[in-house]
Amino acid sequence: MSLHLASTQREESDKPRSGPQRYVPFSEHLGLRVERAEGGESLVSVELRPELLNNHDSGHGGVLMTLLDSAMAHAALSRVAYAREVVTVDMHIAFMRPTSGRLQAQGCATGGGRSVCFCEATIIDAGGEVAARAMGTFRYRDPA
Repeated sequence: MSLHLASTQREESDKPRSGPQRYVPFSEHLGLRVERAEGGESLVSVELRPELLNNHDSGHGGVLMTLLDSAMAHAALSRVAYAREVVTVDMHIAFMRPTSGRLQAQGCATGGGRSVCFCEATIIDAGGEVAARAMGTFRYRDPA
């Protein structure tokens, strides 16, 4: 094992693995920020940087999908006070307009039961316009 990999693993093990400020390496890499997550609702944001854009100088669809997924997952998790984990089972996305600047995704748990949670999320762009919407199904599971 390389020295860099060992020190990275040690640093990552010091970060929270549960709760609203849980450490998700990919989310950190993108710069996602959980601003609020409680009672089945969430707000997650990202500031688009040049490396997060597509060839049209707009937010890359994969970044938007990750932002929507994160907002819905935090809404589902906050619905159960982060007592369980979730995995994405299904997700449907509609892209409505090109994006730039700071994006905010508002997530909401809309239904479900003990084993699944149905959620919706909307991305609002820097100009206050709806840029994308998603619906998703999340399966609850016990923490590992």
